[in-house]
Order: sequence, then structure tokens, then C-alpha cells
Amino acid sequence: MENDNNIDFKDLWKKQSVSQPDMKDLLLRVGKFKKTALRSLWITNILLFATGAFIIFIWMYYQPQFISTKIGIVLTILAMVIYVLVYNRLLKIYNSIDAEQSNHDYLQKLIEIKKKQQFLQTKMMSFYFIALTIGICLYMYEYASRMSFLGASLTYGITLLWMLFNWFYIRPKQIKKQQSKLNSLIEKFEEVNNQLES
Repeated sequence: MENDNNIDFKDLWKKQSVSQPDMKDLLLRVGKFKKTALRSLWITNILLFATGAFIIFIWMYYQPQFISTKIGIVLTILAMVIYVLVYNRLLKIYNSIDAEQSNHDYLQKLIEIKKKQQFLQTKMMSFYFIALTIGICLYMYEYASRMSFLGASLTYGITLLWMLFNWFYIRPKQIKKQQSKLNSLIEKFEEVNNQLES
């Protein structure tokens, strides 16, 4: 009876099997994350370049008369260019993720990406949406001034509602999706690093 009371719990704890995350699976997830992020970056670049080229074409073809229209076009293009330049800084980090890196290096890269994404999703996205909204509103003024009050109100109303929908519904969903993927990877690498250190 006394023998049963002398159980060595530390020894039992050490002997239990610890399920370690599958490194191949984790590396595949990082590779998929990198591929998706690079695809998203290139699509953003292409779409914003095409949009900018279309806006410049409209400027040249229709020759707007009001200075507000020209300021609106410049502000809209400037917002897109600044956003793309800052967004493209992630390209260097994505390309530096290598299959030969240690777990610690992967973790550091993912944390660096998370910090840059947070900056993009907060400060840069706010600047982009504000500059874009002001630019579009200035651009539309020349054409809205030729419409009836009802027509101009509908034009501005629909445009601003679409922008608000993007800001308050689509943007938060995209941010949440990006953050959950990245946070999941960071947690897994932290778990692996903690297991290796102990």
C-alpha cells in the first residue's frame, strides 16, 4: 500500500509522448503562405497600375476643364503609387523566406511580416482611402456640376456608400483573414521553438 504512494510524477511526465508539430506540414504551410502573399502583391501591383493607366487615359482623352478634376486625378494616382511603393517593401521579406532557414529565422521573418502588414492595414490603408475618397470626389465635381441636384446626389451617394462598404465591411474581413493565417503560423513556430529550447 505504501509503495503506491511513492509514484514519481516527474518521471511519468518525462516519459509521456509529446506530439510535435509536423515540420514538413509547417514548411508546406509557410510555402503556401508565401506563394499566396506574392500572388496577392503582384495582382495588387497590376490592378493599381492598370487603374492608374486608365485614369491617365481618361485625363488625356476627355481633357477636363476644372482644376479640381486635375487635382483629383493627381491625388488618386498619388495615393495608389504611395500605397504600392510601401506594399512592395514586403516583396523583399517574402523573397528572403528560404527552405534552408532555421525555425528561429522563420519566426523572425513572420513577425517582421506581421509588423509591416499591421502598418499597411492601419496607417497606409487609412491614408490610401482618405486620399482616394478626396481624389474621386474632386474628380467627380466637374461632371456632377453638369447634372441635376438629384443626379449629383445619387452619383456622390452611391460612390461614397461603396467606399464606406469597402472600408467598414470588406477591409476588416480581409485584415482578419490575413492576420489569422499569419498568427497561426507564428504560433506554430513559437511552439516548435519552445519545444526545441526545453
